[in-house]
Amino acid sequence: MLLTESLETSTEETIMTAGEVAEDLNNHANAIVDFFKSHINEFINFGIKLFVAILLFLAGRLVIKLILKICDRFFERTGADVGVTRFIHSLFKVLMYLVLIIIVCAQLGIETSSFIALIGSAGLALGLSLQGSLANIAGGILLLILKPFSVGDYIIDSGSSKEGTVSRIDLFYTHLITTDNKKVVIPNGAITNNCITNVTFYDKRRVDLKIGVAYESDFKKAKGLLEKVANSHELVLKQEEIFVYVESLDESQLTIGMRVWTNKDDYWNVYFDLNERIKEVFDENHIEIPYRKLDVNIKEKQ
Repeated sequence: MLLTESLETSTEETIMTAGEVAEDLNNHANAIVDFFKSHINEFINFGIKLFVAILLFLAGRLVIKLILKICDRFFERTGADVGVTRFIHSLFKVLMYLVLIIIVCAQLGIETSSFIALIGSAGLALGLSLQGSLANIAGGILLLILKPFSVGDYIIDSGSSKEGTVSRIDLFYTHLITTDNKKVVIPNGAITNNCITNVTFYDKRRVDLKIGVAYESDFKKAKGLLEKVANSHELVLKQEEIFVYVESLDESQLTIGMRVWTNKDDYWNVYFDLNERIKEVFDENHIEIPYRKLDVNIKEKQ
């Protein structure tokens, strides 16, 4: 009898406990449903933001690839160094993806001000420590884009007084080969901040000569001989003006100037040939080219 009553009591308690568990589960389920119902608009808005962010990222990737292809084609046409092209390609890719990630985070509602400030601080510290190298990189990019000179041009750098034929333009330095076959390396940052003379930029160059003639000689005859020498030279451009003039009346000579034009590749041949022919013609016609003389007068004591 007692055992039967105990079993009935235990069964009732178990039923009550199961009922309570079911009720708790039902309450939790209702709470979850209520939570989703109350935040349904927020979930929808976040889903829209996430969808737009994914579209932005995919579209951004396509735009970045397109820009990089355009840059690669531009550098191929300009004949830029392969190492320079690859470096700029990587640099542009990293920068553009960084901007894209910031845009996507902003679209998702993530605070980006601290992230941008951190990047700015790191960039400032890196820039201060590498300002010389960054100036050279910027100078190299400007040289590649603006092209004040190209490989093969003969240039004169006013800042360093160095001159020579450009053999290579890389990211940091411009390489020159002098007329006596020496290699000169000039930082790109210095070149972009100096006055550069591109001697061979145009197809034609003017050859300027100055010849001294003694005052006792016939200077008009000398001018006629100079014109004759210039007109007889096969590399002098006859369609351009051949100008012979009296430049100055100096202490010991009369200086006659001569200007002729030639192709840029023939400049030095014309320059040296004219000097040689002028000397020969003047000797044949007894035109004296003066040189420094020292007259010594000795006085005898009486």
